[in-house]
Amino acid sequence: MTVTLPLVLVLGVIAWAAIKFLGIRMWAAIAIALFGFWLAHTFLAPAVESGTRTGVRIVNGTHI
Repeated sequence: MTVTLPLVLVLGVIAWAAIKFLGIRMWAAIAIALFGFWLAHTFLAPAVESGTRTGVRIVNGTHI
């Protein structure tokens, strides 16, 4: 049986847990999210996407 979770859902749970249990302030989480949106519009976006895809493949065990 295969279970799939969207990466955004996993990251959302991690962010919620960091705010709730680690004491990360909401303004810091919002600033980091805004930085992510800004980073998506730079020349680094393809490298970030490629690295994320590779990381997901490694976690899934499909990396050759």
